[in-house]
Amino acid sequence: MFDINRIRKDFPMFENNPELVYLDNAATSFKPQCVIDAVTGFYTRYTSNIHRGDYDISYKVSKEYEDTRKTVAELINAEDPLDIVFTSGASEGLNLVAYGYGLRHLRKGDVILLTLSEHASDILPWFDVAKKTGARIEYIPLKGSGMFDLEAYSKLLEENDVKIVALPYVSNVLGYINPIKDICTLAHKKGAIVSVDGAQGVPHLKIDVRADGIDLMSFSSHKMLGPSGVGVLYGKKEILEKIDPLKMGGGANARFNKEGEIILKEIPARFEAGTPNIEGVLGLKKACEYLMGLGMENVEAHDRELTEYMEKRLSQLPDVHIYNKGSQCSIIAFNVEGIFAQDVGSYLNSLHIAVRTGNHCAKVLHNVIGATETVRASVYLYNSREDIDALYDALKDITLEKCIGALI
Repeated sequence: MFDINRIRKDFPMFENNPELVYLDNAATSFKPQCVIDAVTGFYTRYTSNIHRGDYDISYKVSKEYEDTRKTVAELINAEDPLDIVFTSGASEGLNLVAYGYGLRHLRKGDVILLTLSEHASDILPWFDVAKKTGARIEYIPLKGSGMFDLEAYSKLLEENDVKIVALPYVSNVLGYINPIKDICTLAHKKGAIVSVDGAQGVPHLKIDVRADGIDLMSFSSHKMLGPSGVGVLYGKKEILEKIDPLKMGGGANARFNKEGEIILKEIPARFEAGTPNIEGVLGLKKACEYLMGLGMENVEAHDRELTEYMEKRLSQLPDVHIYNKGSQCSIIAFNVEGIFAQDVGSYLNSLHIAVRTGNHCAKVLHNVIGATETVRASVYLYNSREDIDALYDALKDITLEKCIGALI
């Protein structure tokens, strides 16, 4: 395990907000100084475009940009840095898979398997693709607790012509880790590909895309200590070759003529048209290096220990209902009896405790857990037991009257 007090010194947000108890890490994470320095350093020392300038600073930035692919590949154990595509975030990666692969390859009667725990970014594009192609969406049943039902999934694969399985590595509401390796193995036996939403998994877990057999995985920089506005789509080369780009422009084509003939560049450049978020990619590199410096196995152990501690503490409060007991990865979703989730969030804010309230972009999950809105508290590598104790103390004495008072 690592020294939390030392780690917190790396994050200026704590110095600038000494009273803040930040428990909204599933939404976005704080940034260490090394990431901030990488972003500002680009603007103060190396501002230039990549791959286009015949001068020193452009060459240097281009090399750093491409070297980031190697760093990301190392983090998730991708076979080839060229399997790493830079995007604006997990949402773009998931849309690229749905529209770039789904529209091109799905036909009427084909089946797309989803779960009811999907984030909007991994369900809405498939709704649209299904309508346009005639493919059919089926939902993999979840157990009563919201955990993945591997037996039901296997049965769906046997009974349907499944082409795509799209699901999260970790539910962004329930914190359950899906059995991705088994899911991929079963899908591949049926000739289906698996697209993974890794937005909650990559920041917290030691993920090995090769060992898991993952075909495609999208994730965001801002949830893993990096800048906003940048993300990654990882894909096996043979599958990336079958995806059409979502956008066209400079940097993605080798040549074109007035007759409309276009020759695209090789992967991954063909997916990265236009001037990219260069400073964001450089910041992502530092974020990956920071995480690997701590050791993802240590991050995973720390986050799980805190999650278990949070569940234990909140379970001692009779008016607090936890929806995801046994959460495996950083998230506890709960409500307080007789108080709306948003009112709980406002009251906690009055005590300098930041949590998330609402449906968390998983608007069909209420069919499983029976609640449309929840309070979501989520931890990360810089949180401590003292943060959980502060949340417990606040909820121990919460009343509707106090919540109303916090709004006045």
